[in-house]
Amino acid sequence: MKNISTIEEARRYLSNAKQILREKAIKEDELYKDKKYVKMAGHTAYIGVLEALDVVFRDKKKGRKSIDWYREELSAVDKKMLALFIEAYNTLHLAMSYDGNRIVSVSNGGLDVAEKILNWAEQKTAA
Repeated sequence: MKNISTIEEARRYLSNAKQILREKAIKEDELYKDKKYVKMAGHTAYIGVLEALDVVFRDKKKGRKSIDWYREELSAVDKKMLALFIEAYNTLHLAMSYDGNRIVSVSNGGLDVAEKILNWAEQKTAA
């Protein structure tokens, strides 16, 4: 039962990220108006991805994990998810969270990748 609630928590992060973009970053044509909220949304969505992966790799390592740790774990389990995780890192963490990239299609792509990772994690923990 714990796994379900943790996946739900990861989904809540993703939902919050979408809400931040919609209500605070404010889409205007192909750009968001406010870089600060793009950064916040990117960070929130990325944390959701990490939460979901922590469910899959539950007790393998306690505490803070590095990007390399997640890469190693994923490479042993699913190469496609590894590739998606790297893209989530590049888009959600670097382009959005650090750089505040305001291009709407960049954010949408990152959120789509996050959704795929969460779906995969949910299937892995249900099996």
